[in-house]
Amino acid sequence: MRDLKEVLKENKETYIQKLKDLIAIDTHDIGHGIKGGLEKQGQEYMKALFSEMGASDITEDQLKEEVIQECLRRYNEGNPGHNYDGRYNVYATFSGKGGKSIMFNSHIDTMPAGDLSQWKTPPHEPTVLDGKLYGLGSADMKAGLMASTLAVQLLYDAGYELPGDVIITSVCDEEGGGNGSMQAAMNGVRADGVVNCEGTSGELILAHMGFVFFRVEFEGKANHSGAKWKGVSAIEKAMKVINALSEMEHNWLLTYRHPLLPAPNLNIGVIHGGTAGSTVAGDCYFETCVHYIPNQMSYDMVVEEFTNTVTGIASCDPWMKDHPPKITIYQAGGGFEMDPEDEFVHTFCEAFSDGMGTPVKIVGSPAGCDSRIWRNIAECPTIQFGPGNLEQCHSPNEYVELDAYLDCILIYAKLILAWGGR
Repeated sequence: MRDLKEVLKENKETYIQKLKDLIAIDTHDIGHGIKGGLEKQGQEYMKALFSEMGASDITEDQLKEEVIQECLRRYNEGNPGHNYDGRYNVYATFSGKGGKSIMFNSHIDTMPAGDLSQWKTPPHEPTVLDGKLYGLGSADMKAGLMASTLAVQLLYDAGYELPGDVIITSVCDEEGGGNGSMQAAMNGVRADGVVNCEGTSGELILAHMGFVFFRVEFEGKANHSGAKWKGVSAIEKAMKVINALSEMEHNWLLTYRHPLLPAPNLNIGVIHGGTAGSTVAGDCYFETCVHYIPNQMSYDMVVEEFTNTVTGIASCDPWMKDHPPKITIYQAGGGFEMDPEDEFVHTFCEAFSDGMGTPVKIVGSPAGCDSRIWRNIAECPTIQFGPGNLEQCHSPNEYVELDAYLDCILIYAKLILAWGGR
């Protein structure tokens, strides 16, 4: 068996080329997955790579509406009504000698490229400049998917046997809310430890916020603004409710604290109402995202407090009492939290220190990802660590630093050895 760093250095260009090949394949979601996605060609590429590497099992798992509906019913997680034509997850197993199993979870879908004039290089022509690999999906999150895959290859290239099974999950429709990982978890995909490979800027994420998206619709009575008193402004009714929700948020800020996460918050991201400045608004709606702290708060608690705040204000208003606002939840995801004292966390920290020569920094993330699914639904020990950073996600000129990508290959390989040997 040879030194992993030495073998990584020898195979550096080959490992980078594999990532370039995957970035060159367009795998974007259409309409956040509602209208479909182009993951198929990318999944075919991954299947061929897994086969070439000698995976003991390669499974296609076609995304299905009934699975997502069941997940929504049981866990308040799921984004129904998406087009799944040609969209399937791929799971590859590389057999080990019976030690602890480990799963690396990544999504192969990307957001669309957006305005091409904002890109310095074509989004599907991977380009290296100043140690950075540019291309759509480089950071979010094809580098994580390929780093976990090539961690297995690195061990093979260095003459190691895998101590435990290594499972690579390449899932679809993450950008649509996480349906791919939900399907995998609902269908029983499991391991003794799970690494979500989303980019973490070289830090270890052990918590992220939960989130609930609400739409609140208001009815008013439209008429000419010159006789405003004869109408009812739906915009003004919405403002009364927004002010009350701001007070609710303020109370949360005073009540809840988390060592790794910001305070819970509520953002009014969209508001629309009325037809003209000279007309009292006959309708109005706003959309908001509530971010909440895991374990201290829950989906049910957030929904109850939000609903009670809206209905409480409405019940005291002569108009809204008889014309109550309509509340709709159109997307939600649970919070994620992993005990820093868990054996899997300790094993990762040891592997990181062994590979990098320094301790890893443990942090939380305000942004949700599939980590929650593997912790809350599959109930597996779960951590989040991968190449790339949040600032690069969903942005023109997306890039991943090549050193971070190669470092992850090494760290993942060391984690496979350490965890499987425990």
